[in-house]
Amino acid sequence: MASIFLISLSSCASSAGGPDVTGGVASYDALKSASSACAAKGGELVRSPEGSGKRMTDYACKRK
Repeated sequence: MASIFLISLSSCASSAGGPDVTGGVASYDALKSASSACAAKGGELVRSPEGSGKRMTDYACKRK
């Protein structure tokens, strides 16, 4: 019984970790986080021309 509780608790904790900036949906929060991280490295977050803009993999950090 305790192991079932721990498994269900761990699944809740992993899904509440925030936006996935490595390939998930390009939500406002994920784009904001990725843009801030990119700007901190001296770059600019840009969408690739062939991407739809719906996934985070459609964006890349380019040097200014």
